Amino acid sequence: MKSNDYRDTISKECTKYGIQWHFNPPRAPHFGGLWEAAVRSAKKHLLKVVGEHPVLVENLSTLLVQVEGCLNSRPLTPLSDDPTDLDPLTPAHFLIGSSLQALPEPSTENIPINRLNRWQLVQRQLEDFWKRWRREYLCQLQGRNKRWKPPLKIDVDKLVVIQDDNQPPMRWKMGRIIATHPGPDGVVRVVTLKTATGILKRPVEKICMLPIVDCNADSAQEHM
Repeated sequence: MKSNDYRDTISKECTKYGIQWHFNPPRAPHFGGLWEAAVRSAKKHLLKVVGEHPVLVENLSTLLVQVEGCLNSRPLTPLSDDPTDLDPLTPAHFLIGSSLQALPEPSTENIPINRLNRWQLVQRQLEDFWKRWRREYLCQLQGRNKRWKPPLKIDVDKLVVIQDDNQPPMRWKMGRIIATHPGPDGVVRVVTLKTATGILKRPVEKICMLPIVDCNADSAQEHM
């Protein structure tokens, strides 16, 4: 339990910035919305990755920590309105104050499982989980945006996630829209993006709007 001084300090800071806490009722995970859906998706893919094979406690603990890192690395919303800023706000910012970093590991995808040591086996399971969960998460973002009414506008300077199957765990390729290319019917189907490595052009099917959009937009509160 935290001390009373600690609680008083937190209460004063929240009051100063007008922060109000709203808690879900007990035994009501369906009130969670997006984050509970992410937890359910993570459990499903974790069960598929581990399967019915016996797992050592140490290996499972390592895998769970790395899976937690993947979930807490997902982008939520831009950190600032600066069009040159490509860093998104992530769940990790609320936990440690910054984004998560992971040391790059060589891929074990092409190595037979019976030749993997304990560490490599955990990394293989992490790779499998990352590919499954990341693909489903990005598909959910795209589907959610398509169902919004009115449809979400594709504007210049929006921060988006770029679909890239070659990204390692906990890495998300981000980009800012610097130009849109509408067709003769006025519908934007192609955009030009600024990334950390340069300028590229992608169809809108290969980009994902962030799940939390501008709070001033009328549709944001409706679909968060």
